[in-house]
Amino acid sequence: MTSFLLNRLWQSVLVLTLMSFVIYSLIGLMPGDPVDLMITADPKITSEDAARLRELYGLNTPIIERYWNWLKSALQGDFGYSRLYARPVFDVIGPALGNTVTLLSLSFGLALLIALPAGMLAAYRPYSKLDYTINMIAFAGISVPPFWLALLLIIVFAVFLGALPAGGSGALGVGSIWDNARYLVLPVASLTIASIGGHTRYMRAAMIETLRQDYIRTARASGAGEMRVVFGHALRNALIPVVTIIALDFGYLFSGALITETVFAWPGMGRLIFDAIMGNDFNLALVTLLLATLVTLIGNFFADIAYVWLDPRISFREAEK
Repeated sequence: MTSFLLNRLWQSVLVLTLMSFVIYSLIGLMPGDPVDLMITADPKITSEDAARLRELYGLNTPIIERYWNWLKSALQGDFGYSRLYARPVFDVIGPALGNTVTLLSLSFGLALLIALPAGMLAAYRPYSKLDYTINMIAFAGISVPPFWLALLLIIVFAVFLGALPAGGSGALGVGSIWDNARYLVLPVASLTIASIGGHTRYMRAAMIETLRQDYIRTARASGAGEMRVVFGHALRNALIPVVTIIALDFGYLFSGALITETVFAWPGMGRLIFDAIMGNDFNLALVTLLLATLVTLIGNFFADIAYVWLDPRISFREAEK
């Protein structure tokens, strides 16, 4: 167990280091730099002033040297300041991270609570009317563009009915709990509907494959009840490939909810990453993208732990060999 954890920790550090270099290089190759933005904002800056500023900030050095200087500062806990917000990077990320965690935990939890049972029902009666109905709803959810769904929800519930706000995040400590929670209803519904279809299809496919295995037929032949066969034997094994998809999807949603957060003006990580890249805020863009990578690695780590819990044949000792 200890050897496995140390090995995964080393792999995660290596991946984060490589990703930091790749992201830093890509951002450094983008047209324009902070000094160019200063020149645009203040035409009185001369070319001599610009040269001095580039030398002061180290922008005239090779990108490898610049990355090394950034890495040394990062290892000391200094990730720099955000150019757009004029504050330390983590002071900017904190509120956005809290908003994204709230949004994703609610939408992801609801999507799994609906998708996993629906996929099991469809797999238990394959090619039946129930299966076709669930598949049709799942395909509809997969096919609907997220921005169109978000706009449709706004038009129906905010414009026509006037029951919910079209966007924003409310104000903590002001008003009742519902006054703040109602801002979450539409973005959570949008992300939930967009996620249900894919997870339902994955669960259905995994469950159908598991129910066809020989040990399932043996369990039924030995007199085991259907509830025990489905939940005691089939479900745990069917969840193994689904857990992998959930782990990868969680990392994607963490940084990929850009469209939903933009349409509903929700101040989360996806929107923050977009604003940082478009605004040439190098430090903020780099740290937010690395944070998204870290979340994906953490999701994969918990997926490995879930494999051992779901299938006793899998052990950390085998992974260490």
